[in-house]
Amino acid sequence: MDKFIVSARKYRPQTFDTVVGQSHITTTLKNAIKQQQLAHAFLFCGPRGVGKTTCARILAKTINCENPTKEGEACDKCQSCQSFNDGASMNYFELDAASNNSVDNIRDLVDQVRFVPQTGRYKVYVIDEVHMLSAAAFNAFLKTLEEPPSYAIFILATTEKHKILPTILSRCQIFDFKRITTNDTVQHLEEICEKEEIKAEKAALQIIAQKSEGCMRDALSILDKIVSFTSGELNYSNTLEHLNILDADLYFKLLDYMQQQDLAGAMLLYDDINRKGFEGDLVINGFAEFIRNLLVCKDEKAASLLEVVESFKDKYVATAKGVSFPFLISTLNILNEAEINYKAARNKRLHVELALIKLCYLQQALQITAEGNAVSKKKLIEGAQAFRISPIKLYSSPQVHVNVPQKSTTEAKLIIETPASKPSIVEEDTPQPQASNRKPVSSGLSALDKIRKQYKGNGNGNGDAANRPLAQEELQKAWNDYIFLLKEKRNPAAQPFELALLRIKDENSFEAVTANNIEQKFIEQERNHLFHFLQDKLHNRLLQFNVIVEEKASDRPVLEVTLTSKEQFQKMAVEFPLIIELKDRLRLELDY
Repeated sequence: MDKFIVSARKYRPQTFDTVVGQSHITTTLKNAIKQQQLAHAFLFCGPRGVGKTTCARILAKTINCENPTKEGEACDKCQSCQSFNDGASMNYFELDAASNNSVDNIRDLVDQVRFVPQTGRYKVYVIDEVHMLSAAAFNAFLKTLEEPPSYAIFILATTEKHKILPTILSRCQIFDFKRITTNDTVQHLEEICEKEEIKAEKAALQIIAQKSEGCMRDALSILDKIVSFTSGELNYSNTLEHLNILDADLYFKLLDYMQQQDLAGAMLLYDDINRKGFEGDLVINGFAEFIRNLLVCKDEKAASLLEVVESFKDKYVATAKGVSFPFLISTLNILNEAEINYKAARNKRLHVELALIKLCYLQQALQITAEGNAVSKKKLIEGAQAFRISPIKLYSSPQVHVNVPQKSTTEAKLIIETPASKPSIVEEDTPQPQASNRKPVSSGLSALDKIRKQYKGNGNGNGDAANRPLAQEELQKAWNDYIFLLKEKRNPAAQPFELALLRIKDENSFEAVTANNIEQKFIEQERNHLFHFLQDKLHNRLLQFNVIVEEKASDRPVLEVTLTSKEQFQKMAVEFPLIIELKDRLRLELDY
């Protein structure tokens, strides 16, 4: 029995034309070989399983071929090509940098470069996973990579280009490999199935291509595994079962339950899915991808982004027509939030069921209304009430109505009506005018003037007699009385008050002169209390005063300041210097 070889090795491309999905790179390499414009260092970078190492081997075989074709391909018949296919070529060296990443490994490689090839034109050195080399190994490799011998060609391959030093990148010709498309993968799988005589449905191969995510090696490995599982027959159902993928029909059913608000049906369907062993996050992620596909189908311009089985494309398009944009977008938001919080949830099943409950009642919770050209989303809840305020009315001064009743008696009553209060009656004795000469308005106004004069004179009827002119002695006495009150309260403003100089300006005003701003502020802090105190003491309601600062006030009172113990000793020492000498001889220590 022949030894089994996996498809990824058995059907590895041997020429540039058989490389799948990298025509932009293979064409460039073939033209470089035909025009003899090969660089001395190449860097192949891209995702895993897209043909980086394969292209490096094909390039190494082609440049040493004895009879290359006109298209720049290897003849695959000469001794060099045969030895290369058998793995016995002396001009090809492949190093796995993942396990040989030290400085010593690179030095051994550099030592081999010095030997001229015995057969062929070039010696090719392929370093796979070059990003795994240490910084010291990179530095040891720099000089050789920059100026290698004319017969040496280096091909570096990596999946993580960003980890390579810029000094290495600048010395290489860089080729970026791209992911293999789903159509190219399906076409290549069909060719292999035909050669291996495998019965495979195209829908099953499309599922495999989607699962591989652009990696041909993964696609071939999945194919080998399913062929062994199904005894050489691939169909849609057994492929889904083996790859642990949910059928799209289940998502279509789940969407129908949501549109009909059938919560029981959706919960039973999820229970069936859960019993088959599918995890909740897989269901959420798959359903989110399903909703995304429906959203893509809503616009014909984006239809090319739809990567599903061909038999389902028409169903996707038909279903998308019956679902609105806001519903799809809101569903995606709910599913995205559920997937993010899935790992943190303690009860995974309940977490998924809560998301399904939200989705089943999503249409009931949302009201789609068109407002002009825009579409807005509103929740079906009671509208918010605006804050109600009463309009502010303009203020109008109270109107005074003077009514003088016409009476034959000698008592006249003055009635004053205001909007905010009841009429008030002011009685006064007036002589009874004759009926022909009576003027109610002028009589009322004269009475009102009399009331104003009474208020001006504090109810005494004589305003001028209530205000006494200021006198220096009375003012100073009242000022000292206020100082006495401050000292009783232990208020620090007492001293600035004592130092202040009083100066009368006129009969109703005076000035308090201070030496600095600090004293001024102390007095200003007591202004309100002082003002009322002086008005009562001096019997002057028109009293006014100002606090000013005059630094050179000669007639300011001088206060005796109490000296501290230290200041007393220093004063005595100035008058009697022998005190200091006595203190030093007796070695006295003063406790201030």
